[in-house]
Amino acid sequence: MATETITPTGTAIGPVSKPNVGVYTNPAHDLWISPAEPSVESALAGTDLKEGEVTIAIRSTGICGSDVHFWHAGCIGPMIVEGDHILGHESAGEVIAAHPSVTSLKVGDRVAVEPNIICNECEPCLTGRYNGCDKVQFLSTPPVPGLLRRYVNHPASWCHKIGSMSYENGAMLEPLSVALAGMQRAGVRLGDPVLICGAGPIGLITLLCARAAGACPIVITDIDEGRLAFAKELVPSVVTHKVGLPTAEEEAAAIVRAFGGIEPAVAMECTGVQPSIAAAVWAVKFGGKVFIIGVGRNEISFPFMRASTREVDIQLQYRYCNTWPRAIRLVESGVINLDKLVTHKYTIDNALDAFNTAADPKTGAIKVMIQSLD
Repeated sequence: MATETITPTGTAIGPVSKPNVGVYTNPAHDLWISPAEPSVESALAGTDLKEGEVTIAIRSTGICGSDVHFWHAGCIGPMIVEGDHILGHESAGEVIAAHPSVTSLKVGDRVAVEPNIICNECEPCLTGRYNGCDKVQFLSTPPVPGLLRRYVNHPASWCHKIGSMSYENGAMLEPLSVALAGMQRAGVRLGDPVLICGAGPIGLITLLCARAAGACPIVITDIDEGRLAFAKELVPSVVTHKVGLPTAEEEAAAIVRAFGGIEPAVAMECTGVQPSIAAAVWAVKFGGKVFIIGVGRNEISFPFMRASTREVDIQLQYRYCNTWPRAIRLVESGVINLDKLVTHKYTIDNALDAFNTAADPKTGAIKVMIQSLD
């Protein structure tokens, strides 16, 4: 029978005595639920904690496109699934144990998990760009096990307090961080005409960020009319454009028409797909920027001479750094509202159904959320 942990203030933080399980995949592209570490006994007692760590009872985890890709393809570029591997890196939960050395968190704190552990020694770490850490352990990237478990031990320094924010919104801070990192590095300014390529979760969150930043007009593209309709419902002022013309030049011309004849200053490319990148390069103004957030193939081609003769800046992104406090403030203040993006919810016992829903475009899923504990 489930028990409840009581915080020092006497507030119950919910049942946390269920056996620990995780959602696994492997090189054969299987997907299953199986026991995971730490055990529920050591999680409750905190006996496996290292210095600086806390144990988190994971409440909500979002399924990312990379999770589906690791399952279906077994790799993303050089990141290869080579054994039994736990997925998931978009999670929030509550602290149920803390090592005596931890002073920043206490049992009962509600936290979002920033899913990385860095070396604190290499140049990127020492210069504040820790997303480029040479030895980073990013949870869910093979061989580092992910967060789709009931209990996880993690450094307290990478657990961010979320106050009364919902656990689902806490889990959504991870994709919001991806979008924020892109917005910051792309330098989107008030009044910039901005093109957003792709109406998946990252594209839609980037849309919310672009609107909040004062970009106008904003055009969003996708191949899926359902996702474009969702984008219009999310931000009624956005102009939607369904892609599918024969050439990148034709697509770019149609995009510029969608802008009312204005060439976008910045394209936030959220697909990583070659035709979409090419169309963005053709569409942006002289001196414009194509900022690529999306993950694509190991090698792609793009319109080099168009970029050259138009002085188009092409930038790319790898994860994020120093974004989580900013993301928390934006959600807590109501500047960014992520609630509508969660379209499907499952318990961890039904994680296989959750993944099938996330992987099937016909379901209309935007963000599928898995609840690890009741």
